[in-house]
Amino acid sequence: MLDHGGGILAAARRFNIPVEDWLDLSTGLNPHGWPVPAIPASAWQRLPETADGLEAAAAGYYGCSALLPVAGSQPAIQALPRLRPPGRVGLLAATYAEHPHAWARHGHEAVRLTPERIDEALDTLDVLVVCNPNNPTGWSATPGQLDAWRARLAARGGWLVVDEAFMDCTPGHSMLPHIGAPGLIVLRSIGKFFGLAGARAGFVFAGRELLARLQEELGPWTLSGPARVAVRLALQDTAWQARTRERLAADSTRLARLLAAHGLAPDGGSALFQWLAHPAAAALHDFLARRGILIRLFADTGSVRFGLPASEAAWSRLEVALEGWCIPQEEACTDLEHNTQR
Repeated sequence: MLDHGGGILAAARRFNIPVEDWLDLSTGLNPHGWPVPAIPASAWQRLPETADGLEAAAAGYYGCSALLPVAGSQPAIQALPRLRPPGRVGLLAATYAEHPHAWARHGHEAVRLTPERIDEALDTLDVLVVCNPNNPTGWSATPGQLDAWRARLAARGGWLVVDEAFMDCTPGHSMLPHIGAPGLIVLRSIGKFFGLAGARAGFVFAGRELLARLQEELGPWTLSGPARVAVRLALQDTAWQARTRERLAADSTRLARLLAAHGLAPDGGSALFQWLAHPAAAALHDFLARRGILIRLFADTGSVRFGLPASEAAWSRLEVALEGWCIPQEEACTDLEHNTQR
């Protein structure tokens, strides 16, 4: 099993800090999640049904009706490689680790690429998988560029898979208006923008034939009854969505400025996180963890990702910790490198 953000229980054991005393900035989730109301008992007591309005609500929110509800993006990520014979799959060198893991598990050759190399490598690929915006770097491609790549792949029977888990704050950049074009598959998640990671809910958008094949592969009841109720209501709450887009954009800018003010200017990000490559990334992660602040460490790329604090107290706590990291810088770094080496 691959490592993911949100491992507070493990961090609490490792650093001997009670769970309730942690500030978790490791996940990239909206810390002000959509307020879930009480779920009717019938949603728990009956098998999930597709005539409950969820698909209609999703079609309205996303502007596309060619969709399949799934238990988060993960089942689709794992199933899609089973729907075509082994081939060459292009993926960003630094990206959501479940994508290359899933394709490699099913006999595909995972070709890791920097964004600059995608265009030149495209004609050697059978599939291109792009997180847009990319997790964790924040890199993004325009819909025009993505559609040009899709067309080149589709001409040879290839696929373009676009994971838009972090797209909700910038819906105008989505590939969903292109659904129906050959070879295009788009994944969307409820967990990030809506802050409902525990619901394990998302959607796959693609041509009808491919969706039918994927549904057959996943089987019935891909989404639980209670999750269907909560997600339907969240997708219909347009006032909350508008307020949240404004708030997340402002908070992300605030986080970038806070980090830059302490010598940690981000190298990329999105409305839900900021990312930076740093020679002391592991030491910074350790330094903050010893103060009960968990960020996401990507040891293979020497980088870290910061999610958004949820309250003014959390913002202040992060700022105080960053001040400890920066002043005095030489003493802090020397001490941290020693601790990390131990």
